[in-house]
Amino acid sequence: MPLIRKTFKRLHYPVDIIAQCVRWYLADALSLRNLEETMAERGVIVDHSTLHRWVIRLVPLLDKAFRRHKCTVVHRWRMDETYIKIKGQWKYLYRAVDTAGQTIDFLLTAKRDAAAALRFFRKAIRHQGEPEVVTIDKSGANTTALVTLNADKAEDEAITIKQISIDKQNEAI
Repeated sequence: MPLIRKTFKRLHYPVDIIAQCVRWYLADALSLRNLEETMAERGVIVDHSTLHRWVIRLVPLLDKAFRRHKCTVVHRWRMDETYIKIKGQWKYLYRAVDTAGQTIDFLLTAKRDAAAALRFFRKAIRHQGEPEVVTIDKSGANTTALVTLNADKAEDEAITIKQISIDKQNEAI
């Protein structure tokens, strides 16, 4: 909380109120105007544009703090992508989990190609460290991305790639 207190040092509201507003905005999916009304009912008069500034300033700090305290993940990842509809548009959701089922990272993209897969793996490695083994389906984009990551590494440092077929993946279901 010291970093957050330092960030909001000159503002006119207590840190607790700011943190509560940001929490409600993120957790309850309230619009800024609804949140403004909710706070007014509680006797705190704050404009929706002020709430928006708080969200923009506080969310990156919270993300950084939460990632720092996140449990360490196992160095064996399972990665897959799926096609989901968001606000009427189809997007690809890349997601990796460890063997305990803990989410390592995710990325939402418009395209399913090697560049998107590479961007996902680099983001996940930057936040969680490099895995020893990555289990993927037989997607060419994922394989190409991992081969690209392994290109400059010695063989004993390279990420091991395990591929499974769709039939094998669905056996447990």
